[in-house]
Amino acid sequence: MAEQTLSSREIASMIDISAVQTPHGEAEIRELVNVASQFGIGAVHVLPAWVTFARTLLADTPHIALGAPVGFPSGGNHTRIKYEEAQQVIADGVSEFDMMLNVGKLRSGDDDYVRTELQTVIQSVRVPAKVILETHYLNDDEIRRACQMGIETGAAYIKTSTGWADTGATFENVRLIRDCVQDRIGIKAAGGIRDLATLEAMYAMGVRRFGINVQAAIAIIQAARQRDVEHGS
Repeated sequence: MAEQTLSSREIASMIDISAVQTPHGEAEIRELVNVASQFGIGAVHVLPAWVTFARTLLADTPHIALGAPVGFPSGGNHTRIKYEEAQQVIADGVSEFDMMLNVGKLRSGDDDYVRTELQTVIQSVRVPAKVILETHYLNDDEIRRACQMGIETGAAYIKTSTGWADTGATFENVRLIRDCVQDRIGIKAAGGIRDLATLEAMYAMGVRRFGINVQAAIAIIQAARQRDVEHGS
């Protein structure tokens, strides 16, 4: 287990919270922004149609990054649709986006398709792009190939999962991704991170961004703040 050296401020700055489920609307996005502001969270992510609304709520907190998913959650959209969606969310004001890789094409061995799609979208933008693998559905070889393609096409991060599959950021998958990417691009862990110990263990493995649901994020930051008090930091 990782040594507990991170401050609550450092931990909060690495967390992304999101409102990207089907029923999420104005109330949930307002709550999202309020929580991010109150707890010093680094980024909020909303569905594409809500980017302009979220941007207005974040007008007084420029230190909080705004992101949105592209090709979410299945990754099965046509490349052109992903390209246009990325262009649109950037025009609407995101400072980063998380793009869902085409899992079916990868599992079918069509690496040329996957690589070309990543290149088409990622190299057309000037904001950081994170590539979501959805590791629950991939074997080790597929994860390695996807990581390599992310590196080759200029992704800023490899992200474990959407958080919608049965499993997400397992220690095994994070270790495999770390061994593949090393320090060439970042790692974002998402799906199943519920406590401070897990977050810090994954930080020790090289993860620098964490996609965490709102309630778990609050609990983790509160635990870190309590530790800050106990240690006099």
